[in-house]
Amino acid sequence: MKNALRALCGTSIVTLGVTAALPAAQAHATPATHRLTATARAAGLTAAGGGYPGWRSKTVSSGQQTAQMMRPMYTNGNAYGVDVSQYQGNVAWNYLRGQGFSFAYVKASEGTGYSSSTFRAQYNGSYAAGFIRGAYHFALPNQSSGSYQADYFLAHGGGWSRDGRTLPGALDIEYNPYGSSCYGYSRSGMTSWIKSFVNRYRSRTGRYPVVYTTYDWWATCTGNTSALAGLTPFWIAQYSHVPNQLPAGTRFSHIWQYSQSGGLDKDRFNGTTAGLRSLALGAR
Repeated sequence: MKNALRALCGTSIVTLGVTAALPAAQAHATPATHRLTATARAAGLTAAGGGYPGWRSKTVSSGQQTAQMMRPMYTNGNAYGVDVSQYQGNVAWNYLRGQGFSFAYVKASEGTGYSSSTFRAQYNGSYAAGFIRGAYHFALPNQSSGSYQADYFLAHGGGWSRDGRTLPGALDIEYNPYGSSCYGYSRSGMTSWIKSFVNRYRSRTGRYPVVYTTYDWWATCTGNTSALAGLTPFWIAQYSHVPNQLPAGTRFSHIWQYSQSGGLDKDRFNGTTAGLRSLALGAR
């Protein structure tokens, strides 16, 4: 991986003046060495760089998906959205807008060695169709520090502007499609990694990023930390019902990923389109 800003020092990565300890076994990991696990292949991932929000839930049967989609969701008037990546290719944004979807998250990057070839077309296409949209980064904490990955994300489309149509960037932190679920980190180490990403993003944009995760992963890999409670908006995946298990100290999920069907991940904002626009403008 070519990167003049990165220097390896023992079991740490020194980047832009910030040093973050990595697990010793993962200190020299590079994107090129990653191979998909059997679970990731079974979920439909075919190549490195293909991670997307809730990828592991693809193992849920279509029958279960149908039943889950029929469960009650939040309240009437909530804004609906989708999240997309390179898998979706050309997206029929105008059609989706006509179906009532009003916001979108588009994959921009993964780890420190992948940027989506479809990002620009999807990001600009959603905007042209009237969507409020944002970018997301699929985290691979064993590749580099959190602050470094925040910089990588920002360099590949993850920025924010106060135009009322751009949501804060999202950190997708969840199961590892290439190895151990917690990327070789202790719970405290993972919490520190996430905080490093979040703080770097905020220092450069003035906004806290949205954090996408599942409660199961969060509890397993961070010990259900409350370190981000009240700071970052959370985007929680839960396909059986409205999220009722949340990161410690969190009162509600700002965004709920409630279904993966028809080739799209579907999301619901915990508020109206006006509330979504307020989030885009900087209100929480």
